[in-house]
Amino acid sequence: MELVAGVEALQRDLGRLFLTIGVFDGLHRGHLYLIERLVAEAARLAARPAVITFDAHPDAVLVGAAPPLVLDADERLERLAAAGVDVAVIQHFDDEVRRTPFDAFVEGIAGRVDLAGVLMTPDSAFGHQRRGTPEAVAKLGERLGYEVVVASALEAGGQAVSSSEIRRQIAVGDLEAAAALIGRPYAIVGDLDGRGRFVAPVPVALPPPGRYAVSVDGGPPIDLEIPAEGRPSVAGLPRGPHRLVFEAVPQPG
Repeated sequence: MELVAGVEALQRDLGRLFLTIGVFDGLHRGHLYLIERLVAEAARLAARPAVITFDAHPDAVLVGAAPPLVLDADERLERLAAAGVDVAVIQHFDDEVRRTPFDAFVEGIAGRVDLAGVLMTPDSAFGHQRRGTPEAVAKLGERLGYEVVVASALEAGGQAVSSSEIRRQIAVGDLEAAAALIGRPYAIVGDLDGRGRFVAPVPVALPPPGRYAVSVDGGPPIDLEIPAEGRPSVAGLPRGPHRLVFEAVPQPG
């Protein structure tokens, strides 16, 4: 998968692109459902499947605070590539991007690459004041020469599979429900300091205080302690980066 540092770095030699825009925090079943559609539509239009995502959650700028992430940023890229994405544009999100009208943003893309089309969901929108709705982006496409494909979101139990619902399930300790929505056990990635305390580069979603069985870097399960206050800790592991995968059920005690 080719990585591009922002829309301004797009170039014609990337070829014909069919893209979608999103945070993809979690890269859960709903996201993978859309990526599968992205890959299929790109093939139909003889284009490369591409995503525009962000170096940090846009809510940090939009509402002043980002939600805790449910997927490590590097793992997100690995899973996008494994799902068939050819090009990932990592866009820095700041106040200038927030104030950019959707049509200027799309024109900036179409002026740099051969844009085959854009995949959106019915309720998705981007650009200043979220005016880039599927209808508005499609109308712009009539002038610029690209298609808009609208794909319904994946639902589970009558509700769209979303990162916000996954965060809610993690917060109440229902890791089994969270794993069902993600499509795999929930995991966190970060460093362990010299005292075995977990330090993530950005806030990550954590279940309630208690003891949890986690596998570390693919090894056998061990205990993770999440205290009422302070950072999670794991005893007996070396300092450095680790990937901790939660078992579905908290341990007693």
